Amino acid sequence: MADDIIYVNAEEGIKRVMNNAKIYVKLLNKFKDDPTFNSLCEVMTEGDAEKAKVMTHTLKGLAANLSLIELAKQSLELESRIKSGNLDMEQLTLVKNVYHQTIVELDKVITLYA
Repeated sequence: MADDIIYVNAEEGIKRVMNNAKIYVKLLNKFKDDPTFNSLCEVMTEGDAEKAKVMTHTLKGLAANLSLIELAKQSLELESRIKSGNLDMEQLTLVKNVYHQTIVELDKVITLYA
């Protein structure tokens, strides 16, 4: 079942940037340096629901725009839970795991298209 998970849809991501693989790779590298994920983890640990909502929304948007499919999906789920008043640390753990696997897959895509 885990084989059905799509972390990075590079073909779709490249299409989003007018079929320019170099731009897509540049954006993936910028994503890796983006502080949003770490900020989300911090504000969730602090229990700041408002900041967590903003950080989750930002992470979801970044992931969706870069075709980081599973990360966008799990971030959306976390965002929904936060909006309903639940700072769900178990869902955050799932997002963390997906984020780290996404980075592994990003590195493969970057190597392939760099």
